[in-house]
Amino acid sequence: MDETQIRALVAALETAKVSEEEWTWEKLKPLGPSVLQFFLEYYAKMKKWQGRVSLVFHSIKYARDYDEAFQLGINATKDKATVVRYRACMVLAYSLKKEALPYVRALLSHADKKTVENAKAAIDAIEHRNHNYFIDRQHSGKMFWTVDSNAA
Repeated sequence: MDETQIRALVAALETAKVSEEEWTWEKLKPLGPSVLQFFLEYYAKMKKWQGRVSLVFHSIKYARDYDEAFQLGINATKDKATVVRYRACMVLAYSLKKEALPYVRALLSHADKKTVENAKAAIDAIEHRNHNYFIDRQHSGKMFWTVDSNAA
């Protein structure tokens, strides 16, 4: 697949139809982390929140090892859509990178309550070096967040 075809598929992720998004992602998934550069390129161009959330969501598993995924998470903390900011917090929580903390802490003063709660959970996960705390917000030890970083 050449770069023109990849760009066309990444642009096609900007859809409100879940079946179209899933079909498109199946075409992009075999590219693995090499798709991240295109995600970064297209993130600011996407007008629909569904497209932006797709890019961020599919970046989560790469957040620890690839700067492009981490950067996408940082960019998405400023998104106008709550669900995109939620996925941004997930990316940064999964990354466990302390460099994310200033960006996530900036969300603590956000007007949206859900965003503030997600930011707190991401900070907790990063500070405790345990990505499960993003999901297990009470530290019960009964909830786990499995991210298959080995899957294509």
